[in-house]
Amino acid sequence: MSTIKLISPVDGSVHAERAVLSPGDARAAVARARAAQKDWALRPLQERSDLVMAGIAALEGMNTQIVPELAWQMGRPVRYGGEMGGVRERAAYMAQIAAEALADDVIEDSDTVARVLAREPHGVVFVIAPWNYPFLTAVNTVVPALIAGNAVVLKHASQTLLAGERLAQAMHAGGVPQDVFQNVVLDHATTEALIGERAFGFVNFTGSVGGGQAIERAAAGTFTGVGLELGGKDPGYVREDADLEAAVEGLMDGAMFNSGQCCCGIERIYVHESLYEAFIEKAVDWVSGQKLGNPLEPDTTMGPMAHVRFAATVRSQIADAVAAGARALIDPALFPADDGGAYLAPQILVDVDHSMRVMQEESFGPVVGIMPVKDDAQAVALMNDSPYGLTASVWTRDTQAARAIGAQLDTGTILMNRCDYLDPALCWSGCKDTGRGAALSKLGYLALTRSKSYHLKKV
Repeated sequence: MSTIKLISPVDGSVHAERAVLSPGDARAAVARARAAQKDWALRPLQERSDLVMAGIAALEGMNTQIVPELAWQMGRPVRYGGEMGGVRERAAYMAQIAAEALADDVIEDSDTVARVLAREPHGVVFVIAPWNYPFLTAVNTVVPALIAGNAVVLKHASQTLLAGERLAQAMHAGGVPQDVFQNVVLDHATTEALIGERAFGFVNFTGSVGGGQAIERAAAGTFTGVGLELGGKDPGYVREDADLEAAVEGLMDGAMFNSGQCCCGIERIYVHESLYEAFIEKAVDWVSGQKLGNPLEPDTTMGPMAHVRFAATVRSQIADAVAAGARALIDPALFPADDGGAYLAPQILVDVDHSMRVMQEESFGPVVGIMPVKDDAQAVALMNDSPYGLTASVWTRDTQAARAIGAQLDTGTILMNRCDYLDPALCWSGCKDTGRGAALSKLGYLALTRSKSYHLKKV
């Protein structure tokens, strides 16, 4: 029997191992979801919403167990307390707007005709969730999909197998029927086969560009809707009028939190030349004050990267940049826990340029390159010089300038004086190699439903 092993980055041990569903068993699970979805969709919207939110409450009740589980699975320090604050914020907002977002749009209701635009669930929504924020990223789709009347089949990343199980336990405890929400363990071949067989009404994937391309190839010709949030190389720009202290604190936290393993983490920074030297000095001080170590210890601020191979990629990018003339400003001796494996010391690189991999390829680790710029035009050109487009962060006291800069940037979200944040009232989307689709906000409900028109001539 084929299994998937979860290798803990804490000590390299096998933390969990789960059997992979056979193709036949996987098809049977989807068939059960499809059968159960019909009755689920017939339930009143408020009832569905209440049951889903009861599931979220049950998940919050598990947080004492979930926080150390996350440390063992993907290395996030226990001091940060998990993800439930964001989970609650996103779920509650999507529940709050559901009635309005899914309401019929009555075009006409006269003596002679009723014309209505309605929203209808896709049927079975397949969610392929990533390991870096295993609950936050999953609820972006799971919660509105269920509330909208879909059944959900969740396939979680192999690095966070236990997160998928926790979500299923919580939703079932809240009253969502077992067949309406299912957590499954699948290999790549069965996953692609199911998509190619049009087993699902909609597929949502968060992960690598290569993974997204594989999903699109599997769905080709099926006309199945696909939502993809893929790679990122999110920039931050510090204008001449920025609050320097706030910019350093915000951008360095955005670059280093979760060991840099954030979808919208800061991976490159452009600073106006008048503030550049001061910014660098303060940034080095900030990073030097971090503590790399065992994520189960309460004073650890940075844990290991989720897998040895992820850390190897970042080390390679740093080495290539230094060989090409970049300067590494952080002395690795400050971080004795760096073991050459999953535990990786944070790094700041200067004298970088866009010929270097570290300024073009996604790092998804605790490294950031910083460059001086002379004005907004140069900053915009550099920020756009990327194959990705998820978020961009502008630090300024001038809101109009931020809007003007944002209008020129190829990205899904513009943030001013903050970064690495997802507002559930705003659409989460990207462009270029970051993918396509819409999550959260009212537009998230549109993605998880299809339009249905009624033209009812009265006799």
